[in-house]
Amino acid sequence: MPVRDLTLILVICVVWAGNFIAGAQGMKHFSPFLFMILRFLVVLLIVVPFLRRPPAGQWGRLLAVCLFMGGFHFTLMFWALSRSDDISSVAIVQQTYIPMAVLLAMLLMAERVGWKTLAATGVAFVGVLIVGLDPIVLGQTDVLLITLASALFQALGSIYQRGIRGVSVLSFQGWTAVIALPMLLAATLLVEDKQFEVIRTAEWEHWASVAYSAVMASLIGHGLFFYLVQRNPVTTVMPYLQLTPVLAVIFGVLIWGDRPGWRLLIGGSLVILGILFITLRARDKTRLASVQD
Repeated sequence: MPVRDLTLILVICVVWAGNFIAGAQGMKHFSPFLFMILRFLVVLLIVVPFLRRPPAGQWGRLLAVCLFMGGFHFTLMFWALSRSDDISSVAIVQQTYIPMAVLLAMLLMAERVGWKTLAATGVAFVGVLIVGLDPIVLGQTDVLLITLASALFQALGSIYQRGIRGVSVLSFQGWTAVIALPMLLAATLLVEDKQFEVIRTAEWEHWASVAYSAVMASLIGHGLFFYLVQRNPVTTVMPYLQLTPVLAVIFGVLIWGDRPGWRLLIGGSLVILGILFITLRARDKTRLASVQD
């Protein structure tokens, strides 16, 4: 890829890694459902001029993806951050959505996957098991389970998102907000309380977390990703995105005060290596198919 595109990938990785810090900061004051409501309200206010009716036949898939990604994945991830003593383990385990997507594509889409990709998927999951044995994680197994659930919904959203056609990135984000907001509003009314008091007493750093998550992570991060995959194959872009969890761990240590143990570092390395091999295999298959055509 040209240097400009590589620079944009670096921006995406930095922005998405920073979102773990922003989310953890926001969770010090806001509850997860309320935080997501505020985030999507900011997104919707910005992108509402770009909201367009999706093409015929896309409603069902769009509804499912928006609920999986906006309603469940992000909310569970921020819930995990609200309960976690560190950021590093959440950032690493969240990346298991890629091997999960491989397995789900086999089960739900009848996609054929070679033994090397399956082996790499196994390596990634072994890494998760090692991460789970880290003393930090053993003390908060609920966080591990919540993060794995978040990764599962992200994987489901990713594989079904492939079939969406005729919806721009800004329109997609607008529909995500429109579809997820009613569910999130019902959830916060059922399981959370004192929402108005929480909003009234929020400090500038809490609002900055909401703004960062909405503008930087959603609009800029996902917007640049959408721009890049229009210019380059997805399988070319994805390997570089494995820098995101690495940066998230670095930010967690430097900014949040994380002190990851050796199990977390070794297990996290296996997760990233397994995921990197999966994406590189996908890129090689794409190149081979283009040569044969």
